[in-house]
Amino acid sequence: MDRRQTAAEAGVAASEQVFPERHIGAVWEPVRARCYAASGAYLSFTDELDSAEAAGTAIADGPARADALVRELAAAARGVDEFYHAHRAGLEHAVSVRASVPQLLAQVRAEAERELAAAESSEYVSYPSVAAGVRKLSEALVTASGVDPGTAVAAAREVATEVRQACVELREVLAQAPSRANAASNAIASVTTRLAAVRNRADALGPAYSALLREFNAASSADLTNNERESRRGIEAADAALVRARVAAADRDPETALDLTATAREHLAESEQLVDAVTRRLELLREVRADPEAQLRTVRFRLRDAQMLAVDRGLVGEWGSVLDAQAERLDRITAGLTGRHPDYWAYVSELRTVAEFIAGVVDRMRKTVGTDST
Repeated sequence: MDRRQTAAEAGVAASEQVFPERHIGAVWEPVRARCYAASGAYLSFTDELDSAEAAGTAIADGPARADALVRELAAAARGVDEFYHAHRAGLEHAVSVRASVPQLLAQVRAEAERELAAAESSEYVSYPSVAAGVRKLSEALVTASGVDPGTAVAAAREVATEVRQACVELREVLAQAPSRANAASNAIASVTTRLAAVRNRADALGPAYSALLREFNAASSADLTNNERESRRGIEAADAALVRARVAAADRDPETALDLTATAREHLAESEQLVDAVTRRLELLREVRADPEAQLRTVRFRLRDAQMLAVDRGLVGEWGSVLDAQAERLDRITAGLTGRHPDYWAYVSELRTVAEFIAGVVDRMRKTVGTDST
C-alpha cells in the first residue's frame, strides 16, 4: 500500500504543479486520508503486539482485530489502485511534463540567446521594431532566469512560452526589416500625391463656404465656420510630418518614416472630412432648395409603411397615436420653410430626426407580437 500510495502521490503532486486547474488533489485527498488511517491503525496494533509479547500477555480479540486490520489495509490499497487507474493518463503526463520543464527552460534560453545574438549583429538593430523585440526578449529571459522549475512548474512553463513567443516576434521583425526601406519610399510617394490632392480640394472650400453664406440662411453653415482654418492646419501638420518622414528615410530609419507617413495620413483624412463637410453641405442644400418636397416625400412614405405595419401586427393601439404625431410633426417642419432664405439645414436635420424615430418604432414593432387589431 505504501509503495502504491507513494507512486500516486508523486503523480498528484506533479498534476497540482503542472495542471492546477484540474484539482486532482481534491480527488486524491479522501483516498490519501484512508491510507493514513489504515497505516495509523496498523502501527497502533503492532505497538500493542510488541507490548503484549514483551509482557507475555494476550491481546483481547487479537485475531479478529488483525483480520479487520488486514481488510482495512487491503481496502485502502484498492482505493489507491482505483484512483490511479482512473487518472493514470493525466498523472503520468503530469509527471512527464514536470520532468521535462528544466530541459524546456534550457532550450528556450539557448534559443533566446541565439536570437539576441542575431539581432545584435544585424544591420537593422537600430530599427525601433528590432530594438523593441530585443528589449521584450531580454526581459522575458530575465524572468525565466528567476523561475525555479523544481518548485514553480506552471510558472516555468508559462515563462518558457513567453520567451519562445518573444523569439518568434523578434525573428519576424528581423525578417521584415529589409523591406522597410522600400515600404517607406512607397509610403512617402503615396502621401506626397495625396497631400497635393487634398490641397487642391481645399482650394474649393473657401468658395463653397462663401456660396453657403450668400445663398442660404446663416444658421445652415454655422457649424462649419472653422472648417477652412482647421483643414489648412491639418494640411500643414501633414506636410510637416511628411518632411520629417523624408529626413528619417534619408537617415536610414524607414520605420520612423513609416510612422510619420501614417501620422500625415491621419491629418489628411481629417482635413478631407472638413473640406467635404462644406462642399457636401452646399450640394445638399441646393438639392433641397430645388425640390424641398423630395426628402419630405421619402419620410412620409416611411411613415405610411410604419402605419401599415402597425395595422398588420395589431399594434395600432400601442403605436397608432405615436405615428400620427409624426405626421403632425412633419407638417410643422414643412411650415417652417419661410422667408427669403429658409433654414434648409434645420429642415433636413429635423426630417432626419423624424426618419430615425420612425425607424426605431418600426424596429420595436417587428420585435413585438401584437394582439390589438383595433
